[in-house]
Amino acid sequence: MRAVIIEAGGANFGSLLAACARIGVDAQLADSPNAIRNATHVILPGVGAAAQAMAALRERGLDRVIETLTQPLLGICLGMQLLFERSSEGDVECLGVLPGEVRRLPAAPRWPHMGWNTIKTTRPHALFDGIGGDAWFYFVHGYAAPANDAAIATSDHGGPFAAAVARDNVFGMQFHPEKSAAAGHRALANFFALA
Repeated sequence: MRAVIIEAGGANFGSLLAACARIGVDAQLADSPNAIRNATHVILPGVGAAAQAMAALRERGLDRVIETLTQPLLGICLGMQLLFERSSEGDVECLGVLPGEVRRLPAAPRWPHMGWNTIKTTRPHALFDGIGGDAWFYFVHGYAAPANDAAIATSDHGGPFAAAVARDNVFGMQFHPEKSAAAGHRALANFFALA
């Protein structure tokens, strides 16, 4: 397995690398198109704002690489949001590999959404194999993707949003699996088990 984590600035790579190591995956940071194309599994993490993250990807030409990947691709938090067509955060065009627009979460009950929350699976998927329906996941975000047809799990914070998505080889987790204890580590291991 050649797993890479796209290094496009602003992400907490240390905790994600450590989470991968705990499940036996030696993931490497990568910011070159060739390293990303040659990986068996690709993770697009993200912390920060959509406009800055997209600018960093475009500056390195990684936006064009991501759009053409056929191996399993996992977006985490902002990385998942970037997989959609647009984000109202900065009114920016994103990667467009998933349909829909990321929008600001409601101010109530509080903004941003920070902390532990449950999810509700909308259809069975291998990403959640072995994870019980009462599992909690850790979220830190102020914007969210719509709970549309790509969603395989939703959560609620002032209204429903996509907690996890899947379409073909593209997957996303709005929660941070690397900070979500056993349930998050299992979801991450399930991603690496996808061929």
